[in-house]
Amino acid sequence: MPSTPSFEGYPKSFSLNDGTEVEIRPLASGDNEALLSLFQRVPEEDLYYLKDTVTDPEVINGWTQDINLERVIPIEALHGDRVIADATLHRSRVFARRHIGELRLVVDPEFRGKGLGRRLMRELLDIAAELELYRVVMELVPEREDAAIEVAERMGFEKVATLPARIRDYFGSYKDLVVLEISLSDRSSWWEE
Repeated sequence: MPSTPSFEGYPKSFSLNDGTEVEIRPLASGDNEALLSLFQRVPEEDLYYLKDTVTDPEVINGWTQDINLERVIPIEALHGDRVIADATLHRSRVFARRHIGELRLVVDPEFRGKGLGRRLMRELLDIAAELELYRVVMELVPEREDAAIEVAERMGFEKVATLPARIRDYFGSYKDLVVLEISLSDRSSWWEE
């Protein structure tokens, strides 16, 4: 089992559904300001659900200065010099769980609904398959992230659990958390339209 991705073929260019040209490439050590700028453009309500305090420059500096591809595989989408999405594949340090990856994704509000999230998910699933992972999971909040749940299900992710009242939302209400996962045995499932 390879421990890190080859990143062969990156950077990659493609067009969003509206024709906007975008480049995808691995996170680079000099991306801290552009990445911080992305998170500063994301609504506070969306940031509330993330697992890290992504508007803290120290957190972002830690990500860009201490890139450990055996733990987290980060890729970025750029429009010109502007980072417009951050997608990561997380792997456990625990050997018994190294065969499972967790996918996390944040897209600039201006670029949502244009196929960017789906493309980044596909890229990370390809990387996960290259690393010979068995499954990839995502955790999403129903109602708040219904569009992402719908995209994930169309790509072959299946709901495997709903954890009641697991999340406390921005307004103090308790919300369920949905766990979705996809088997990496058939690459065509996540590239079908």
